[in-house]
Amino acid sequence: MEESGITEYILLAAHLIVGFLLVFFAAKAFKRTKYQPMILLVIGFTLLVLGETVMEYALAFLQNENLQKIIEEGFEIAGFVVLIIAVKKS
Repeated sequence: MEESGITEYILLAAHLIVGFLLVFFAAKAFKRTKYQPMILLVIGFTLLVLGETVMEYALAFLQNENLQKIIEEGFEIAGFVVLIIAVKKS
């Protein structure tokens, strides 16, 4: 495997780890506080992490790169919308 491929996977792993740590701590805070906007933060952060990393690789089989990009961006936009709602409700 070439060096740039290894670097890409290291960055992907770091992104997933940090992203899901954020989701984990937000979920833990919701469980502790039962503060309803916190669950929206969990959902929003999850959508962002999925859209930015997982969907890119999960949809790599699609021959239509535009469709892949639309789906990825859809997850991210939905994540931001949910985060905005969470902030407005807090």
